[in-house]
Amino acid sequence: MQQQVRRVEAGAPYPFGATVTQRGTNFALFSDNAEGVELCLFDGAGGTEQERVAVTECTDGVWHCHLPGIGRGQVYGWRVHGPWAPEAGHRFNPAKLLLDPYARKLVGEIKWDDALHGYPVGGGDDADLSMDERDSAPFMPKARVVTTLPLTATTAPRNFWPRTVIYEGHVRGLTMRHPLIPDDMRGTFAALGSQPMVEHLQRLGVTALELLPVHAFTQDRNLVEKGLANYWGYNTLNFFAPEPRYLGNGGLEEIAAAVDCLHQAGIEVILDVVYNHTCEGNHLGPTLSWRGIDNASYYHLMPGEPRFYDNLTGTGNALNTSHPRVMQMVMDSLRLWATVYGVDGFRFDLATTLGRRPEGFDPGHPLFLAMRQDPVLGRCKLIMEPWDVGPGGYQLGNFPAGFSEWNGDYRDVVRDFWVGSDGLLPSFASRFAASSDLFGEGRRRPWSSVNFITAHDGFTLQDLVSYDHKHNEANGEDNRDGHDDNKSWNFGVEGETDDPEILEARARQKRNLLATLFLSQGVPMLLAGDEMGNSQGGNNNTYCQDNEIGWVDWDRQDEALTEFVARLAELRKKRSALSRPAFLTGVRNERGVPDVAWFAVNGARMTEEEWNKPHAKCLVVRLAPARQGDVSLLIMLNAAQHGVDFTIPPGGSGKWEAVLDTAAQLEGERRDMGETVIAEGRSLIVWEARA
Repeated sequence: MQQQVRRVEAGAPYPFGATVTQRGTNFALFSDNAEGVELCLFDGAGGTEQERVAVTECTDGVWHCHLPGIGRGQVYGWRVHGPWAPEAGHRFNPAKLLLDPYARKLVGEIKWDDALHGYPVGGGDDADLSMDERDSAPFMPKARVVTTLPLTATTAPRNFWPRTVIYEGHVRGLTMRHPLIPDDMRGTFAALGSQPMVEHLQRLGVTALELLPVHAFTQDRNLVEKGLANYWGYNTLNFFAPEPRYLGNGGLEEIAAAVDCLHQAGIEVILDVVYNHTCEGNHLGPTLSWRGIDNASYYHLMPGEPRFYDNLTGTGNALNTSHPRVMQMVMDSLRLWATVYGVDGFRFDLATTLGRRPEGFDPGHPLFLAMRQDPVLGRCKLIMEPWDVGPGGYQLGNFPAGFSEWNGDYRDVVRDFWVGSDGLLPSFASRFAASSDLFGEGRRRPWSSVNFITAHDGFTLQDLVSYDHKHNEANGEDNRDGHDDNKSWNFGVEGETDDPEILEARARQKRNLLATLFLSQGVPMLLAGDEMGNSQGGNNNTYCQDNEIGWVDWDRQDEALTEFVARLAELRKKRSALSRPAFLTGVRNERGVPDVAWFAVNGARMTEEEWNKPHAKCLVVRLAPARQGDVSLLIMLNAAQHGVDFTIPPGGSGKWEAVLDTAAQLEGERRDMGETVIAEGRSLIVWEARA
């Protein structure tokens, strides 16, 4: 390695990271507690450190310089000097090469070695109090300088929230087994924008594709050693660079091209983002970036014991978003993905952590306020996962206006209802009606509730009706990982079966759950593969299964079920009663018709006694249209095992036509008010008013 020989200019403290100028590149790194910073320049492959540049300019805690003649393609990393004082929260170690938090593209990948740790591994409980002086550069990925020109060419669809249908998928898992996508394209952003993928989403009526994490992430050392992989990606290495495995031959431009293709089809792109923690783990984790740059600024440390991390996320650490520079990093990352790559929204993993202050969760946290006032992010769809593992971590319904939330209560109540649990009618009706008891205050709207039956974390829909218990043996944790309370039912046989009666019962139950999802107020979210009967063999925690267990099996496609989902999406799109922009109140409109009315099976209005019958498992809901000229809907739900006589309630036009029946018995038939129909056991029927 050469000593510093080039001319170094002062440069500017903003923007952070590496910014190409007309004469060279500006570099800027925040570290309020550092005593010195070195910029390390590498060859094009990132294998050889060629030069170190001492950065002497520091403005407001930002170390910066400008290097003439350095341009696009340069590979670099940082070394930061300061005290090694874990008891005081400082873990500076210049022997460790550090990845730029603002890196836009990575070179190489982590090669696990003890030298990646700032302390001597294997030295006992107090090992992290000593500093390890081995160079970590040979084992570290580096950053590559790229230009910052906008890449997307399309205009965002900006689909109205009430008309939104979300499809949660994984870049690799969604495309790795697709028979119509070329082998060399599978598992990449390019595959997401391919014609077969786009056409499938359009057929389903999907308006937003929500992707599991695409930020660069680590392959956890313990998983690699067990022959497994970090599949889901919830262990972020960098918030600005994409996961390299998801890039094909098109480089960064490939992301924007995929977004453009989806936009042209009217489909928005939402990213699942993990700003609550990083891949550096607890005090015994590796030193890869933030820990070595400014540990005391970036992380929540334990009050009075800053050697240790406040493990609010269950992953070993939590980012301190109350620090202005950490909040700035999050905001800069979000804006980059929204402006450069054209992303339309974000789902925030363990979002309660993002609003943490020393005294607990704060709905008025500055980060939330900053997102809502931002001229770019304020127009995005912002969805919060409203929990973490810290004290008071479950905050469903407590996020401020402007944010939607994953409604875990909806998932649990709807599953319980269709399994046949007792005493659920009041809570089921609330969840079916967009959970106004949770989201009705603060001028929030029904789309505050993102409803789901299944998600990446848990059983698929097929497994929900096929397994009573999780089967995670392939994860190498003796089946201890994953949720135990799945609210599932196998209908008498655990797993696969060829019993026709059980297969029909399972198929109907899937239709019941899907129909409930699409008929509920709020925003439906469908898990990729549920529309075709995808199974994970009972594994409800496929975080480490980057293989056939975790990937969607397109060869298994249930064409009838796929068509059923498409029908549901079309019904939701066509009938304004299902996608209202305001919460249901039961108040009569100018035509004297209430927006919602609830009935018992005898056709009479639900009474308090009816609502509170412990064994009642049937309900009728009538929904008035939100649009002039549209028709009312009548929905009958029977979660009992046996058929039940339902009486068509009074009101409306008097004549109703069955447009959907999960038992496939009554579709196309018409009934007058006062007439009786039999709803088969565990079935759902939708009627449309006819003049």
